[in-house]
Formats: sequence, C-alpha cells, structure tokens
Amino acid sequence: MTHKTSVLEQESNNEAERLHDQHQSIIIDQVLQKLSTMDLPERERVQCYMRHKWRLNHKPNSLRNSLKAIELFLAFYTRLGKSRLEEIVRDDLEAFVENEQDRGTKITSARTRLMYLLGFLRFLIEERVIPEALLKRKIRLKLPDLLPRAMHPGDVRQLLSVIDHIRDRAMILVLLRTGMRIGELLALKVNDLDIKERKIHLFEGEKNSLGRVVYLSDDALFALRRWLSKRDHKKRALFYGRERDQLGYSTARHLFVKYLRKAGLQDSGYTVHSLRHTFASELLNAGMRLECLQQLLGHHNIEMTRRYARLTDKTREEEYFRAMGVIEQGGLHGQC
Repeated sequence: MTHKTSVLEQESNNEAERLHDQHQSIIIDQVLQKLSTMDLPERERVQCYMRHKWRLNHKPNSLRNSLKAIELFLAFYTRLGKSRLEEIVRDDLEAFVENEQDRGTKITSARTRLMYLLGFLRFLIEERVIPEALLKRKIRLKLPDLLPRAMHPGDVRQLLSVIDHIRDRAMILVLLRTGMRIGELLALKVNDLDIKERKIHLFEGEKNSLGRVVYLSDDALFALRRWLSKRDHKKRALFYGRERDQLGYSTARHLFVKYLRKAGLQDSGYTVHSLRHTFASELLNAGMRLECLQQLLGHHNIEMTRRYARLTDKTREEEYFRAMGVIEQGGLHGQC
C-alpha cells in the first residue's frame, strides 16, 4: 500500500510539474507576442532578455513588470533622440527616473520600475553591450518611511467576531498568526501543511524566492482543522473558490473588505496586508528577537524588519512615560 501511494504521489507531482511548465510556456509566449507589437528600438535584445528571465524560472509577474519598465524607458529613450542601447549614459537613467516622478508616478512605483530596468541593464553589461561603469554608482530614490499599518487589538477581536464562514475564518487567522503574504497563502497546497508539527512549509517566498517555515497558533490550528474537515479533498489548493481551483487576490481582498464592513471597521484604513503588520508588531511587543522575526517574515534584509521595531515597540513608549513622570515630579538635577 505504501509503495502504491508513493507511486501515485510521484505521478501527481510529475503531472503538476508538467502543467507548471506548460503554464510558464504560455506566459512567455504572451510576453513575446505583446513585445512583437511594440514599436521599440532594440526589440531583439529585449526579447533575448525576456527569454533569459524565463529560462531562470522568473515568475509571470516579474516578466510582465520587467517588460513594462523596459517599454517605458525605451519610449523615453527614443524621445531623447537615441535608438541604440550602446549610447546609454548615466544621465539618461536619472532623467528617466525624474520623468517618471514628474508624470505623477508614486515613488514606490518609480523605484520598482528602476529595479526592473537595472536588471535589464545588468544583462546588457554581461552581454558586453554597455560598459560596467554605467552602474558603478547607485541611483538612489528617497522613499517616505511609511508606517506599517498594524491593527489595534480591539479591532482584531472585533473583526474575528464577525467571521463565521469556516474557510474565511481559517484564511484570516492563518494570515494573522503566521505573517504570510496574501499571495503566499493563496498559493498554498494541502501538502504544504504539517498539522502534526503545527507548521506550514513555504518552499518559495512570493517576493524573494526565499523558502521558510511558519508556525500555527492554537486558534489558527483549530480554524484550519475545521476547514480541512469540510473542504473538497480532490482539490490541490488549500483554499479555493466555487468555480476556481485557487482563489485570486481580488477575491480575497473583497472578502476582507466585506468583513471589515461587517465589523464596522470600513473607515479604519486597514488592508489585507495589515494582518502581516499586526503579526510582526504583536510578536515584537511580546519580546521576540528581531532576527527571529526576520526569518518568520521572510525578509531578505533585516532593515525591513527593523522598521517594525522602530514604529511599534511598546518598550520605547513605556520608557518615555517613565522618564516623563520623573521630569513632571521635578526629579531632575541629580535627584532621579
């Protein structure tokens, strides 16, 4: 029986890999088809880069976002009176970034487009089309230090109190207690769960392809077990919709907004991503070390995790009011 089961699992995995490869081929064909209709200079080199990213198994969104960034840059480059990539100088890149900001592009979007464009330029450096010195100095954008939007504990309780749908409650509790990104949650397969060990294996992170393990709290584990007892066991996706094998982001967002409205929190400014911020803030305030939280969140750079510590640490707040109490009581000048 065990051997038969392992053979069936292997066949299932092989079929999943075949479907994945087929899907990836469709994506690159769509990207190249779109590129063929664009009136861009050096189109052949852009095609080579897209195929290069595809061979490296880059995600579909990465392919699409790269093409968009390159398209915008080359259109701007043409308006500068240039058509050959060998003519690029650093001023062209800085002018492009300034142009994007002048057009009203959000600074975070401008940074993302620059990141994708730099990937293309590094490819051209490797192909000896442009000199390495072009990117010797970094092009930096000043980003506003946005506050992570964590939910107030009372609002969390209020939100959970109105979610009675078994699947939706499991989804929101898993997001809240694991800190997963919404895309990572929606991509989960049943085989990614280890209920006995109270773990979820994320074999590839949504943003940076870093695999990690997250853990299930008592309430998240209870909600998941209820969902597992009700779900269709023929489905591979852990969470699915009525007509699809996997829920989409827009559907998940709509569900979250619906429950915010039901809880009277529709004007709070919370988003699905607020659940991830809440997870990080609560663990920090409970005394978790920054390095440990970094691993749970799947941050490549600890500075990203440090933002939560700067903006949510209750210890700093307590220290302030302790010191202020001393000041207000006149306990200065060597008397404190």
